[in-house]
Amino acid sequence: MLRVFVALAVGLLLAVPVVPPVLAQDSVTSLPPPDAAAASSSEELAPPAPCGGQTITIARMQWPSAQLLAEIHARLIRANFGCAAEMVPGDLGATASSMGVNGQPAVAPELWITRVPEIWNGALKSQEVRQAGSTYAEPVFEGWFVPDYEVVAHPDLTKVEALKAYWRDFAAGGKKARFISCPPDWACAVINRNLIRANGLTDLFDVVEPANRFELDTLIAEAVSRKEPILFYYWQPNAVLAQFGFAPVDLGPFDKEAFACLGRVACADPKPSSFSPDPVIVALAQWVYLEAPEVAAYFQRAHMPFAEMNALLQNLNEPNATIENVADAFVAARGEVWQQWVGKPAGQ
Repeated sequence: MLRVFVALAVGLLLAVPVVPPVLAQDSVTSLPPPDAAAASSSEELAPPAPCGGQTITIARMQWPSAQLLAEIHARLIRANFGCAAEMVPGDLGATASSMGVNGQPAVAPELWITRVPEIWNGALKSQEVRQAGSTYAEPVFEGWFVPDYEVVAHPDLTKVEALKAYWRDFAAGGKKARFISCPPDWACAVINRNLIRANGLTDLFDVVEPANRFELDTLIAEAVSRKEPILFYYWQPNAVLAQFGFAPVDLGPFDKEAFACLGRVACADPKPSSFSPDPVIVALAQWVYLEAPEVAAYFQRAHMPFAEMNALLQNLNEPNATIENVADAFVAARGEVWQQWVGKPAGQ
């Protein structure tokens, strides 16, 4: 199991860096999309060509989750709106810049705008591109997790307050339990240390900071292979969380002021908070709202749940799996998810 876990984690590592201890939403600008209905003319004498006769170009970024989204959206747009859709190579900075200059590509399904805030804000000013909506159904990508088998034994372990009652389960006979954090040079290491203090767990949990990502995954894999209780930090979307079954720990509501302190080494009085939301968006060219309003409305509804993407990434680890055939399988089997995006009730 350990070899499988580590191979999976290394092979399907989301190629976007871990969130830094800044408030992501403070660094970017968002504009509401125009009214898609107002963009269509009622005076047309004949039905327009699908998507205004234009091809919907979709940025296919370098990391697996974005590649899956591009392939899934292309299939659904072709099948449900009769549009021509094709993939083009994508890159965070280059794609955002190009969309701001000439509205191409038409869609970037997974744009991490806090990684390229100046480019994104400049693109918005051109009025050639808009934020259609959030890529994922959940806004917070980082958190603490426990194995599903621990939640079966103690259902209230999904709340951070319960860790005080069950810490001995995580101690494995030692005087203190272990919390597996992230490498010390990652921003999340500072946040996790302060969260332990903020939640009154300092005397109950030792914070273990692995040297690197490989060691982090190894520590988790060793515990899971022995069915041991484990509390650890991780992020989504990620195949690991679907492969072995982990439940998030509710850290409470997000507190902007508290989180700003949690991100500082010298946080004198840390207060509880969840991790900061991160705006990961579907970027859409302005012309799509005008010439293909039904497609614009589709992307405003197309929010992928983490659990679905985690499972898709896990499926990529299967023998002979490709981005394309995993996308095909999602479209064939998960209509209950995507039918809401195309505006159909689930089951139709």
